[in-house]
Amino acid sequence: MLSLSAYPALFLSAFGAATLLPLQSEAVLVALLLAGQHPLWALLLVATLGNVLGSWVNWLLGRSIEHYRERRWFPVSPARLQQAQAWYARYGRWSLLLSWMPVIGDPLTLVAGVMRERLWIFIAIVTLAKAGRYAVLAALTLAWI
Repeated sequence: MLSLSAYPALFLSAFGAATLLPLQSEAVLVALLLAGQHPLWALLLVATLGNVLGSWVNWLLGRSIEHYRERRWFPVSPARLQQAQAWYARYGRWSLLLSWMPVIGDPLTLVAGVMRERLWIFIAIVTLAKAGRYAVLAALTLAWI
């Protein structure tokens, strides 16, 4: 039987995956689903919460990006940041529905902070996108077994 440490592991992997770090939470979620030891709703809740909070960190970083943009350790190139800003300026807050996607999702959440998107709108749209992604992944996984 899997211990309760599965929840913190899922949360941390989802949190890290939503930041600009190259992590994947999908593998952890699928493994826990296949193990069948935890309720689906709890796994989806923990994964979504971790992923949304990780995106919130990006939003916070975006709010203060001007202070850090020129730092050597800054994880987004100026060209990529400018591309994401142009995308956000063109499509607005609804582009956050793509925050679940690899490659473009994390920079979009950072740019939402740069563009001063209101937090409650950011959280609502990102939660919808992230929860939707995990729900689809869970449905596909459970249909496959």
